[in-house]
Amino acid sequence: MKVFVYGYRKEEAAYFSACAKAMQLEIGTCAQRPTLENAQLCQGYECISVLSTPIDAALLQKLQEVGVRFLSTRTVGYDHIDLAYARKIGIHIGNATYASESVADYTIMLILMALRKMKLILQSAVSQDYSFDAVLGSNLKGKTLGVIGTGAIGQTLIRHIAGFGCRILAYNPHPRKEMEQYVTYVDLNTLYQNSDIITLHVPLNDATYHLLNEAAFARMKPGVIIVNTARGPLIDNTALIAAIESGKVGAAALDVVEGETGIYYKRRKGKILKQHDMAVLNSFPNVLLTPHLAFLTDESYRDMVTHSMKSCYLFMHGEENQWLIQ
Repeated sequence: MKVFVYGYRKEEAAYFSACAKAMQLEIGTCAQRPTLENAQLCQGYECISVLSTPIDAALLQKLQEVGVRFLSTRTVGYDHIDLAYARKIGIHIGNATYASESVADYTIMLILMALRKMKLILQSAVSQDYSFDAVLGSNLKGKTLGVIGTGAIGQTLIRHIAGFGCRILAYNPHPRKEMEQYVTYVDLNTLYQNSDIITLHVPLNDATYHLLNEAAFARMKPGVIIVNTARGPLIDNTALIAAIESGKVGAAALDVVEGETGIYYKRRKGKILKQHDMAVLNSFPNVLLTPHLAFLTDESYRDMVTHSMKSCYLFMHGEENQWLIQ
């Protein structure tokens, strides 16, 4: 059985080798993302594995023409793939789950960094300014945390952060009975009105696009802290910038930002950031941006590779596949 891997990274090499041996796979690799120009590299491979780069209708058509039947993305999210067109032409799509601790614990770190004004502290330390100016922080204990989305990552976050002594409100379309010992489930409006900190853990779809918009920010407490380690377009950048400038949002810690595609994961030191909203957000002293790497742990790499290869294996053998997107 053959699988072609796009976006191959040296950090994944050992895991691909282990999968090849365990599943008797022949694995072809390309360090670049899939494009119309390099799609022919996977000629003769019915399964391919990709990362979170846009897979549009034109590219899917090209992949289908060279014989691809199954595309596995080594990510939990799959909003970068044109699912409707894939279904239309008969290409099946799968995702890959990974250790929820990676993103959950990173989110807790961002919450604490926002509360303690860590961006200013680090900038002051670099410039050898050791005064207390503008770096008075706040404790998490006694705050109300609003968690939007209690899937795997949201649940792990809640379990890990419960020991900090904060009150936790949660919203999920289908409340999880097992989480009620930690949280109080409420509607979004109640969560907005009562939370000191709001963190997002929902997938990006038509219902969640710009979930945090002007109307949502208007209902929040003054000085609320916004944290996003899920998907950038969950937040309307224009509305967020206005809310920060007005003081409605007291701080933001964002591992993902709308408009990041094509910017993150590349060396841009010393260059003009040609994404206006990101440039504005990055200029604020109370906004911390990190380049979409909450997932980036050795354990996540292992899971992403292993689950992607297992998904390809199960598809080719006609077996039940927990990662297949229906």
